[in-house]
Amino acid sequence: MYTLFFQHLNSKVQLTEEEQAHIKTYLTLKKIRKKQYLLQEGDVCKVIAFVEKGALRAYSVDDNSNEHIIQFALEGWTISDLYSFLTGDPATYNIDALEDSELVLISKSAHEELLQTMPKYETFTRLNITGAYLAMQRRLTSIKSSTAEERYQDFIALYPHIAQRVPQHMIASYMGLTPETLSRVRKRISSK
Repeated sequence: MYTLFFQHLNSKVQLTEEEQAHIKTYLTLKKIRKKQYLLQEGDVCKVIAFVEKGALRAYSVDDNSNEHIIQFALEGWTISDLYSFLTGDPATYNIDALEDSELVLISKSAHEELLQTMPKYETFTRLNITGAYLAMQRRLTSIKSSTAEERYQDFIALYPHIAQRVPQHMIASYMGLTPETLSRVRKRISSK
């Protein structure tokens, strides 16, 4: 079950068989069912999850019970409430499964120990965090400077697999739109 995890890791830093075996001792496997929580708002996030199979989302819920999705994670992606994980503060996000999912988890203590003892793991972590930061910056720039049509077309181009597996109302939430607005955007795009 660690196949995709180590493919992802080796795409950023090359590991020997011994290094992979060593890292594997720090990992745990978890299966969660569709709609099952990995994390609930208010709990402290104790793991970073790598998706081997399935799909998850991270989101907050406002005072009017509206969901605001901040991240999707499909196979090959990681998901966590990183702020809570790093600080030990209560999570501000919920994370649940959109499909039955198989996850590779790394705990805070395991993560810290690997950072201290394995330079390749530290490099891998730095590259992942850098990539996540760049994606967040690109998303914020898009929200501020692109039309809804441009944002949707960019989303479809960047994440075609998400668009095929996630309901449109969730994509609308991720984009900061109402489902009705997204429907109009899709209609305008298809009529061009």
